[in-house]
Amino acid sequence: MAKERGRKLIAQNRKARHDYTIEDVYEAGLVLMGTEVKSLRAGRASLVDGFAMVEDGEIYLHNVHIPEYNEGSWTNHAPKRRRKLLLNRNEINKISAKLKESGLTLIPLSMYFLDGRAKVEIGVARGRKNYDKRQAIAEKDAKREVSKATGRRAKGMDD
Repeated sequence: MAKERGRKLIAQNRKARHDYTIEDVYEAGLVLMGTEVKSLRAGRASLVDGFAMVEDGEIYLHNVHIPEYNEGSWTNHAPKRRRKLLLNRNEINKISAKLKESGLTLIPLSMYFLDGRAKVEIGVARGRKNYDKRQAIAEKDAKREVSKATGRRAKGMDD
């Protein structure tokens, strides 16, 4: 069988970018069981309630739902078990130093296969207040309107 190449998206946490301001992004490998990998290859995972924590000098992913594999037997995994993330010692030290700041948390942004290996993109994030969310939406809408207007002007159409 040919080796996989490229990036295949499994799951994305779109709500995280709305609810949090992402300060830093890291790519980490995952320690998975065989049935978890098969379930991920079927494209089934949910990052919605997920978060990561530093425990005993390691980073663990909590509350990420990977459903049980349909064809699995008694060796099936627990859907919401904690999973160890594979990061360099320097990255773990940087992340744990940043998390000591108040108001920062570690959340999964996306999960994907990169050259056949399961990876998760985690972000050091600060929670947004409701008025910050409204302001971000307003800025995004304003950018969209400006790009539409410049596009119309480039095509020779007038408003």
